[in-house]
Amino acid sequence: MVKMEKDEAAGDYNGSVDEGMRTLNLSGHVGFDSLPDQLVNKATNQGFCFNILCIGETGLGKSTLMNTLFNTNFENEPQHHNMPGVKLKANTYELQESNVRLKLTIVDSVGFGDQINKEESFKPVVEYINQQFENYLQEELKICRSLFSYHDTRIHACLYFISPTGHGLKSLDLKTMKNLDNKVNIIPVIAKADIVSKGELHKFKIKIMNELVTNGVQIYQFPTDDETVAEVNASMNTHLPFAVVGSTEEIKLGNKMVKARQYPWGTVQVENENHCDFVKLREMLVRVNMEDLREKTHTKHYELYRRSKLTEMGFIDDNDGGKNFSLQEVYESKRNDHLNELQRKEDEMRQMFVLRVKDKEGELKKSEKELHDKFDKLKKMHMEEKKKLEEKKKSLQDEITGFEKKRQQAETLGKEHLAMSQNKTGKKK
Repeated sequence: MVKMEKDEAAGDYNGSVDEGMRTLNLSGHVGFDSLPDQLVNKATNQGFCFNILCIGETGLGKSTLMNTLFNTNFENEPQHHNMPGVKLKANTYELQESNVRLKLTIVDSVGFGDQINKEESFKPVVEYINQQFENYLQEELKICRSLFSYHDTRIHACLYFISPTGHGLKSLDLKTMKNLDNKVNIIPVIAKADIVSKGELHKFKIKIMNELVTNGVQIYQFPTDDETVAEVNASMNTHLPFAVVGSTEEIKLGNKMVKARQYPWGTVQVENENHCDFVKLREMLVRVNMEDLREKTHTKHYELYRRSKLTEMGFIDDNDGGKNFSLQEVYESKRNDHLNELQRKEDEMRQMFVLRVKDKEGELKKSEKELHDKFDKLKKMHMEEKKKLEEKKKSLQDEITGFEKKRQQAETLGKEHLAMSQNKTGKKK
């Protein structure tokens, strides 16, 4: 069967896609029924990428669960509790199963929740997710794009590891998930669930979900619109959050080797659904909904980011006229706004510079006047001191002159007295 478009009138076409269509019967095999096979072959040859973000406090077994989930050893270095801040560490691996290649990126939130002040622990995570969106957007906006070979690092799934306290979520957990729920698909998991009894675990799950609903945190819900997986996904939605146990150690039980954790009181089998929800998590995350996680990241979370960024750049949809602003118009508009902003800042800086110059000139004139006044005062004082010294000098010179006259008179009197004495002595003889 095929649908053919029917041209009922010439001119612009403003109707819906289905208008003017009619159904025809094929008289023989054409071959476009092989399109699904072509898509599968193309996708298989190209390979797939999947990016997981693991958030949780140090020591909750994030690395161990990843090793168990993908049945390999990613050789992660052990982390310590002395990190000054939160750091996002990404490692990319090439995995192959049968003829399907998967480029897996695991991002670990190193140091999350280890600081005394945890108020801003979520910010590095939000910044990292936004940066991956920004990188993809910049690649889309390039003139020469290479999206086919571009390594997409956008986060497709966020496994949020909850500490198995049994008392509900911490404020850090609620605050972090609330800031992430519109940016990434959050799948909450209870880590190290083997330390909590079944009864306590059931109550803990109910309490966590109630707190998430009360605080308006939107976690990822497995889709139920596809009939093939609707039943299993609906069932798995009731098991959230998954209580998981991870282990790469294998022990022999009966006549087979199983992944398990051995304790003095017994053995916890990782892949036994009566012991934990690890199998449910693997089924939902990898085997059933991996493509839906990838698709929802692109069509929902990335679209929200893209829409907000393009709106900031000036791209606006004209829904009434059915016409979008052209890139040239947007560029010119943003360029003019930028130039006007620069001109405004330049005028402000010029005015500020003129005011500062005037203020400085006033300060310099004031300082100059003060210096002149000080100079005149010092000059006047100097003249007065000089006058006093001259008067004192004249007085001393007058005293010296009087003293010289008295000395000369005394010498004259002495000579006369001596002469008179000599005359008297001569007469006696």
